[in-house]
Formats: sequence, C-alpha cells, structure tokens
Amino acid sequence: MMPWILAAAALYLLALGLLAGFAPKRAAGFLGRFAQSAKAHYLEMALRIAVGVALIQHAEHMRFSAAFTFIGWVISLTTAVLLLMPWRWHQAIAGRAVPFALRMLPALALCSVLAGAVLMYSVLYSA
Repeated sequence: MMPWILAAAALYLLALGLLAGFAPKRAAGFLGRFAQSAKAHYLEMALRIAVGVALIQHAEHMRFSAAFTFIGWVISLTTAVLLLMPWRWHQAIAGRAVPFALRMLPALALCSVLAGAVLMYSVLYSA
C-alpha cells in the first residue's frame, strides 16, 4: 500500500508544480485555502501523516533511501507539532507563509516538479 501513497504524493507534487507554472492564479487560490478551516487543517494533517509514515516505511526499498527516510521523519515530526497546536495557529502560520510562497511561485513550481519526478522515479524503481 505504501508505494501507492507515495505515487499519489508524487503526482500531487507534479500537478502542483505544473499548476503553479502554467496557471499561477489558480495555484495561488489553491495555496491560499491551506488551513482556512479546521476541516482543511485536519485533512492536510492526515495526508501529511500518511505520506510521512509511507516514506519512513518504504524508504529502505527506494533509491535515495537515506534522504527519503529523513524527509519522512521531517514530515511526520512537523505534522505532530502542527497537530499539537490549535488550527488557528496553523492558520496564522499559513497566513504568513503563503504570501511568501506566492512571491516565489516560479521556484515553487520548479521544485515541486523536480521533487515529484524524483519521488515517482524512486517509487517506480524501488528495490
């Protein structure tokens, strides 16, 4: 099951990068909705935990295993911190982070596509 979660995460990163690159206004709208409600907050946290745990558990079978193990732990631990704080605090953090991300949208697009491609490659060519 873990490779499917990681493949979905890779497709998400690829889609986000392409959206940011070719439809920046739509990407800005999507990013602006992060943490705007408790429901969105908890959905994001559930997806982050699923991806973080999948990375930790499946990394040993993937190319760049040490990097993906580290990334899985970073995602999981930062998600735990976000779960321990009220979602309004997460909303405030997003309120400061999203405008910065929007100013860096071309770089975000490129990094998202590259990260999605590397993740998908690593999942497809896992041992």
